[in-house]
Amino acid sequence: MGKILRTKKLTTFSELIIVIIVLGGILGAVYYFAPGLRVGKAVVLDGLNVDKQDVNNVTNSEKLALPSTSLSSEVKDKPLVKIAAYAWNAQSGIIVSNGGPKTTKGSLMEKNGVNLEIIRQDWLSELRNMQMKFIEEFDRGEEFPDADKSAFAIMMMGDGAPFYISTMQQALDDKYGKDKYHVQVVGAVGLSYGEDKLIGPPSWKVDPKSMKGSLISAVLGDGDWVTALNYAFANGLKVNPDVTTYDPDAVNFYPSQDDDYIKSAEELIKSQKAGWTVPLKEVKNGKLTGKTINKKVDGCATWTPGDKMVFDQLSGFTDIISTKEFNNQMATTVIAVKEWAVKHPEIVSNILKSALTASNQMKQYDDWSVRASEAVATTYDLENAKYWYDMFKGQKGNKNGIDYNMGGSRVFNYSDVMQYYGITDGTNRYKAVYNQVSSYLKELNPFGFNESVKRIVPYDEAVNLYFIKNINDIDAGTAYKSDYTKEADEVLASGEWNINFDTGSANISGSSASTLESIYNLLIQAEDTKLSLEGHTDNTGNKEANYTLSQKRAESVVNFLRKRGIPQSRFQSVIGKGQDQPVESNNTNSGRAKNRRVVITLLK
Repeated sequence: MGKILRTKKLTTFSELIIVIIVLGGILGAVYYFAPGLRVGKAVVLDGLNVDKQDVNNVTNSEKLALPSTSLSSEVKDKPLVKIAAYAWNAQSGIIVSNGGPKTTKGSLMEKNGVNLEIIRQDWLSELRNMQMKFIEEFDRGEEFPDADKSAFAIMMMGDGAPFYISTMQQALDDKYGKDKYHVQVVGAVGLSYGEDKLIGPPSWKVDPKSMKGSLISAVLGDGDWVTALNYAFANGLKVNPDVTTYDPDAVNFYPSQDDDYIKSAEELIKSQKAGWTVPLKEVKNGKLTGKTINKKVDGCATWTPGDKMVFDQLSGFTDIISTKEFNNQMATTVIAVKEWAVKHPEIVSNILKSALTASNQMKQYDDWSVRASEAVATTYDLENAKYWYDMFKGQKGNKNGIDYNMGGSRVFNYSDVMQYYGITDGTNRYKAVYNQVSSYLKELNPFGFNESVKRIVPYDEAVNLYFIKNINDIDAGTAYKSDYTKEADEVLASGEWNINFDTGSANISGSSASTLESIYNLLIQAEDTKLSLEGHTDNTGNKEANYTLSQKRAESVVNFLRKRGIPQSRFQSVIGKGQDQPVESNNTNSGRAKNRRVVITLLK
């Protein structure tokens, strides 16, 4: 019996060959098994995804009847459509709208005429295979493909979409010809709010620099990997882009077995309890040293129930950072086959409408949250209803004096999703996430990503909001607005940005366009924070004149951001520090260049 697809018809080896072909894995295999062919130098990126804003609206509505546990007879004659998804609590709204894994009597899916099956699948490779199987049948003329192990849509973390969609598009182009078939984001139904996290020793939280030289198990390209990257980059740490080598001066990643987030947790546990190590070739400054390091796994990026597994079995570990801090990062995103969806827009819109309606019920009525936890336990065939109910709300624990957090999820109603995509207020939060993660993929090149795909699918091609806008008879409510009237004093993150200005002036040069775009994306995702800006110069010229110049340069950045829609009330202070606080020696050109900078601090 194969262990990858879990079928008796194929051996594990045969299945592996199929998966590699589908994923375009030949290049990835070369990259992984021959580390000496290419060695990446550790990098620091201009990116950060930190957010304290709560896109968490409630639209008042009458309580609806709860769905039963009996299968619906009203929709049994309608075509069956299937969605495959990780076991992830942020999907509670869509699951309870269906009454469980299959549409039940009295459910909102039944009311909206949808016959839906939700299938648990925790392996990224298999989610991809299920959509590929659907497209194969659709390409043969099946209007409603219903083969086993196929699905018209999958649900995953929205920040994982650039990796998933780009690799899928390459596979589809290779198989069917360029642009015959596509997969697209068609909407979101929830949001991780702490459930997805980086786990490590408490020292990483107290002194982030202590992460240097660590090895973290994660599903590369996935949202939890992004959470770990964000924390590293927010604290000025280098990241080793080559998973086959070990850089003692950077944060290193180990790709979890089978692209499985549960394996991420298990590999940390196995390493810490049994001494399991990973043999890696040592590299410094992008060059192999000739040594092989047998390295333990020091931390992991995972989500529930992976986090609970770690805290149950290990002492001395805590959650370092999570989607509670990076709050706009990880929406529960539905990715569908475009060509099928545009032929059946009412089905897609009614699936989203059902999920968003059920989510608003969960926000108002605890009976709906209880029923959702029951439906989740049944759909995932994992744990029990109380477990999922508690984990949805988030749980705190303490072990040997170390505090930790587990779980934490939210669901989207229609007002939330309209705001998240900027339809109601013009601020597209998801676009900022998508573009930022795309830059991570380009710079870090996980598994030879850039060699395996011809391009990263851009946001405007990857996201189709028609199906959200096509929903009718549902109240969008009033969108949340950030309050910047109170003074903030707690530092959430502080980053230095080297922005180029024309010589001796405060005019921003065109070469800084990408840097300014990164800053804008950061601030959109950190929407509820206030801002402090400091301008700095090198020691060239008159000291007093440099105070004035640094002030004007900081104000130039503020003016740029204001033109992009960041309100003036959000800027708590804008100060010119002149040449007084150099970060490098002013005796070299490179040192002076680093001293000409703008420091942006996020305050809460």
